[in-house]
Amino acid sequence: MEQTIPAAVIRAAREFGPAPALVDPAAGRWTFAELRDEVVAAARAFIASGIEPGDRVAIWAPNTAHWVFAALGASCAGATLVPINTRYTAVEAADVLTRSGAKALIVSGPFLGRDRSAELSPPDLTLTVTLSDEGWASFLRRGLSAPVALAESRAAGVRTDDLSDILFTSGTTGRSKGAMSAHRQALAVAASWAETAGLRADDNYLVINPFFHSFGLKAGILACLLTGATIVPQVVFDVGQACELIAAERITVLPGAPTLYIGLLDHPEREKWDLSSLRLAVTGAATVPPALVARIRTALGIGTVLTAYGLTEAVVATMCRPGDDDETVATTCGRAAAGMEVRIADNGGEVLLQGPNVMLGYLDDPEATAAAIDAEGWLHTGDAGSLDERGYLTITDRLKDMYICGGFNVYPAEVERALAAMPGIAEAAVVGVADERLGEVGRAFVVPRNGVDLDPGEVIGFCRGRLAGFKVPRRVEVRESLPHNASGKVLKYLLRSES
Repeated sequence: MEQTIPAAVIRAAREFGPAPALVDPAAGRWTFAELRDEVVAAARAFIASGIEPGDRVAIWAPNTAHWVFAALGASCAGATLVPINTRYTAVEAADVLTRSGAKALIVSGPFLGRDRSAELSPPDLTLTVTLSDEGWASFLRRGLSAPVALAESRAAGVRTDDLSDILFTSGTTGRSKGAMSAHRQALAVAASWAETAGLRADDNYLVINPFFHSFGLKAGILACLLTGATIVPQVVFDVGQACELIAAERITVLPGAPTLYIGLLDHPEREKWDLSSLRLAVTGAATVPPALVARIRTALGIGTVLTAYGLTEAVVATMCRPGDDDETVATTCGRAAAGMEVRIADNGGEVLLQGPNVMLGYLDDPEATAAAIDAEGWLHTGDAGSLDERGYLTITDRLKDMYICGGFNVYPAEVERALAAMPGIAEAAVVGVADERLGEVGRAFVVPRNGVDLDPGEVIGFCRGRLAGFKVPRRVEVRESLPHNASGKVLKYLLRSES
């Protein structure tokens, strides 16, 4: 059977048929057999609406069952998926629709105080579906005119090397770019992540990572499809609601950024929920203090805590392994996974990746593709890092985040790791700001743990005991929160704009 998403849907229905596949607290429950039926119904509706093989279908909506049906249905209709960041403005979404050449848009109604479908003035689209109950039902009724056999034939016609998805980068350092992947790559990444993490058919997986993000789609939806684990989507992260879902659905797998676990650990009413079902945590996207790993194990009782490293252009590059000690999990991103090779460039210490799951390239941007993937096939990540004798990777920083203080290179991630070790700090970010004497100096933004009053002078003193003088931030600002993108990365360009 071809390594394609449509084939994976069929295989999951055959192997896990009556087992729970998808639980959406707001919409219902579906077995794997029922999931296949919903996906086929969506594929028929796309076909009846004029979507042809190779057309692009965009989804601009939060994590719900409808997102899963629409995404898998589009794949089974032979289309290419274009997820859109739910935090994007209407202008940004329209830009993605135009650049991707999308023929169809699946869009949520009101979400986070905004009505995206009402705001958007999209380019010429063949199909627009609003994800209200009636909007989706009307869409599916349209599919009744397309025979099931036609949908099955369309799904069978999808090939391993066909374009599966175009994922637009977060755009934290510039205009977003569309990273293209084939079906074989999407599934290989999902399979590798699931195998390395130890995802099982009896797992209940709370997917807080957005489906529009490479992790939520591939290490979330597709990983569950391949292993028989149950997808439990959360629309938007809320600590109390997450605790309720963990207790009610006996959640066993909970990936997310460090801020997710800090929120759970510091929630004043955490003890009222039974969180004992949790067994696997996977984190990344930011500095992970060793103390946090230990708290996740002890206070939350999660036996396996892993860190990983990836990016839109490769999704999964390295992962820790079950059994790695707390220090390894906290200070490294693990070793190569998913058939990847990792090396550090001699000039500048940039992390380079090579392997079968490196993107095909950026959509309609050969210059950016050539800049990212060199003639020997190595993907230049833009991250600085080091490899230890075991082959475990430590990310020292984004190369573009590095600043020069008095002639010395300073990598903010190193400073952030020092700050993360200070009791009372929940999260920290460091940026370089202009200085008349030294060229640039560090400014730290810190978020205190609940109930803690942080004194900027004490924070600076703490750093002086752990860092060379040129690395110590010259100013510390205490904030209630830091700006993040939807995948949990701090938006440092916003912090720089305030400095």
